[in-house]
Amino acid sequence: MNSEDNEIFRDSISTVTKEGKRAWVFPKKPNGKFYKYRKWVSYGLLAFLLASPFIKINGNQFLMFNVLERRFNIFGFPFWPQDFYLFVISMLIGVVFIALFTVAFGRIFCGWICPQTIFMEMVFRRIEYWIEGDRSKQIRLSKQPWNAEKIRKKGIKLFIFLLISFLIANVFLAYLIGSDKLIQYIIDGPFSHLNTLLSLFIFTAVFYFVFAWFREQVCIIACPYGRLQGALLDTKSIVVAYDHKRGEGENGRKKYRKNEDRTALGFGDCIDCSQCVHVCPTGIDIRNGTQLECVNCTACIDECDHIMESINLPKGLIRYASEENIINKTPFKLTARMKGYIAVLTILIGLLTGMLFLRNEVEATVLRLPGQLYEHKENNIISNVYTFKLVNKTTKDIENVSFKLLSHKGTLKLVATSSSLDVPGQGISKGTLFVEINNAALTGDRNKIKIGIYKDDTLIETATANFLGPRSFR
Repeated sequence: MNSEDNEIFRDSISTVTKEGKRAWVFPKKPNGKFYKYRKWVSYGLLAFLLASPFIKINGNQFLMFNVLERRFNIFGFPFWPQDFYLFVISMLIGVVFIALFTVAFGRIFCGWICPQTIFMEMVFRRIEYWIEGDRSKQIRLSKQPWNAEKIRKKGIKLFIFLLISFLIANVFLAYLIGSDKLIQYIIDGPFSHLNTLLSLFIFTAVFYFVFAWFREQVCIIACPYGRLQGALLDTKSIVVAYDHKRGEGENGRKKYRKNEDRTALGFGDCIDCSQCVHVCPTGIDIRNGTQLECVNCTACIDECDHIMESINLPKGLIRYASEENIINKTPFKLTARMKGYIAVLTILIGLLTGMLFLRNEVEATVLRLPGQLYEHKENNIISNVYTFKLVNKTTKDIENVSFKLLSHKGTLKLVATSSSLDVPGQGISKGTLFVEINNAALTGDRNKIKIGIYKDDTLIETATANFLGPRSFR
């Protein structure tokens, strides 16, 4: 086979036939060391994903992404629209972190951590194996006519898929609107909140479509990360790779024959059993090299190791390795690009940490009332009117909040309230206040004043504002 024929696989994706139709993938059930590790990682992440909306830290939901109300909780820290810069930095850290791991270890995120892969391979696919059997039984079931057995198995499988999709949709909704609100909606009854019920049905339909039909196509067609890896990977990146030097030898692959001296005949260790292809959840042949469809799930590693062990050949024909490691036997080293990503990631994490420590639980905004000039009162007193807004980012009420003028000697009066007020948990308090300062203490027509916000006698926040006065001709 010439080199041009060897590259034919790059002209199309593995899940589409030459006629342009869907090539349904029936992967063999994986089994082995890496699959066992992946199961433990996946079950831990599934528990984390399902429990996070219902875990509270200091009254805050552990993870919440309420886009409609622009309220976010990340690891128990509440983020408001005023904290959007922190949210952006957090997202940048996530992007750089994924890019760093892609440069170093390929699509390890896709194979081990991505929710799509975890749900597909560790939930829906395992249910499929349980009901329909392994690869050969699934292929046979797919080809047979719609008899009672096929209808029963397909019906039970799709019904269970629908129930799980409904459960996932509820958890997803808990992330969006908050678990407390979701539980209250369930108690009130489904028809008391029709808009939410409609959203729940839409989410259920989307998840059902993805896991019952679209499946691995999400990773191949919809997800941009597979294409991103092409720009990030290089010959030093560690990926799930086939050792072509060992596997092909001088004369290529050859079917296994007992007691045959393959080395003397110039054949490689690959016995062309195609088990690595059969076990692949995206239907590719890893022996063709790194491909867009490969999600680094390690199923081919486990299957190949099992075959090598059964014919008394060394394991590791398919393994985690870089191209340079396979060709030149060079060990993994941090490249200049990796060091650059690490430096950027360290800076961003340090910046976010510092901002989180400096972030106050109460945010105050004090602004001069638009369109209002200063008022000149007796005894040379200048008065300005302001509006204020206090945002309580915690779940607890903040009581007995008062204002004090810090930068100048003068008086500060709240309008239509007592000298103090309360700010409800995760709420906002608004109002109006007057600031009066003797003209002799001013240094021109525009002065910067500083106002302190106190809880009892403890300073919890400060705010600055402009104070207008008469223009001085001194």
